[in-house]
Amino acid sequence: MGMNNKYEEMQHIIQNIRQQLQQNIDEKTKTISQNFFKEKIKYYGVRVPVARKIGKEVFKEIKNSPKPEIFALCEQLWLSGYIEESFIACHWSYAIHKQYEPDDFRVFEKWVANYVNNWASCDTLCNHTIGEFIEMYPRFLSNLKSFTNSENRWMRRAAAVSLIIPARKGKFLNDILEIAAHMLLDKDYLVQKGYGWMLKAASETHQKEVFDFVSRNKAVMPRTALRYAIEKMPKEMKTIAMAK
Repeated sequence: MGMNNKYEEMQHIIQNIRQQLQQNIDEKTKTISQNFFKEKIKYYGVRVPVARKIGKEVFKEIKNSPKPEIFALCEQLWLSGYIEESFIACHWSYAIHKQYEPDDFRVFEKWVANYVNNWASCDTLCNHTIGEFIEMYPRFLSNLKSFTNSENRWMRRAAAVSLIIPARKGKFLNDILEIAAHMLLDKDYLVQKGYGWMLKAASETHQKEVFDFVSRNKAVMPRTALRYAIEKMPKEMKTIAMAK
């Protein structure tokens, strides 16, 4: 009996979210949403702040549920393929970050590998949930590095964008440079942008080291990645880095 009740309760929560998303479709957002992505995405057409607010409200009902239940709800949201539901799933998985344990990495890795299908869902999950997890359990940096060998572009982008917030804090510089070196010649422009963004974030506290990395590799580094990496540097440094 208990299990059935649980299941019904979970379905009710998911249905509630879907109803609210349906009721908050914004025609303009619906019209322009696809323009931000080259790959085809599924979306309701709800503005991001509105989707976030719906997620926050509903989270109040489940915030005391055990972590596996919250993760199971996140999984259902991811499974739908709708970008707004993925944002809510990311909000929920991050909201319980104080409860993360080492085994949770497998859950997050599965989400990237199986459900992430656009840069916005990738970055929302990685910047917050996975980035926070890595700060708590830095030994998983080696797992992140192994993502760079994946054939899945989102896994490779995840290897970089999971480190954006730690990078801004000046953390993990050697690992960041190692990941960037690994993906240096990646042909995928979204991966190039991802590791370029990671280097830019690292340059906020380690300008010289990132500049040196770019200078050493500028002959072969894709221009997309290079431009991102030097974006926050002074004009003189940019000129040197951009010179052929």
